[in-house]
Amino acid sequence: MKNKPIPRATAKRLPLYYRYLKVLFDSGKTKISSTELSEAVKVDSATIRRDFSYFGELGKRGYGYDVESLLDFFGRMLTEDRLTNVALIGVGNLGSALLKYGFHQNNNIRISAAFDVKEDLVGRIVDGIPVYPMDDMAEQIRQQQIEVAILTIPSENAQDVANKLYEAGIRGIMNFTRVRLNTPSNVHVQSIDLTNELQTLIYFLNHYTD
Repeated sequence: MKNKPIPRATAKRLPLYYRYLKVLFDSGKTKISSTELSEAVKVDSATIRRDFSYFGELGKRGYGYDVESLLDFFGRMLTEDRLTNVALIGVGNLGSALLKYGFHQNNNIRISAAFDVKEDLVGRIVDGIPVYPMDDMAEQIRQQQIEVAILTIPSENAQDVANKLYEAGIRGIMNFTRVRLNTPSNVHVQSIDLTNELQTLIYFLNHYTD
């Protein structure tokens, strides 16, 4: 792989490429062109070729891309061969929905612990996941070697909890709160505001629909 930084937009498209390549491989397809891949994943072929160029020569001119080789390569890039334990902070409505989500279908991602302040939840097993008190969060994160956390708590508590997550060794936070978290540069934060996403979708519907 070339020793150059990968743009964030490119990194976000890698799971999309990987999922479709897995479908192709399972169906018995052995090679694919950037044009064919473009039509399937709805990303223009020039962008796909540029994304792939960050990783060196992945295909051959006139031949396209070998499906199995690409699948293996992106699987390694996405650490598909290594299980990643994830902590869920906050077992409210959204948190409960995420516990029900089939992360196990990806084989390499597992919510292994959840944390909440509600006494009626603490100590229970919810959808197969143990719920611990917030006071046990740092200890459990260290014991289970958890590096990623999903934050679905009230916004007013988000920064304080994010600080504790960093101190406990968390390196990545998926932030569903409306707070813009301040974290050290070595902690990656992916903020997801469902209201903003919906408003963006509606904007495109109103302004770009034929």
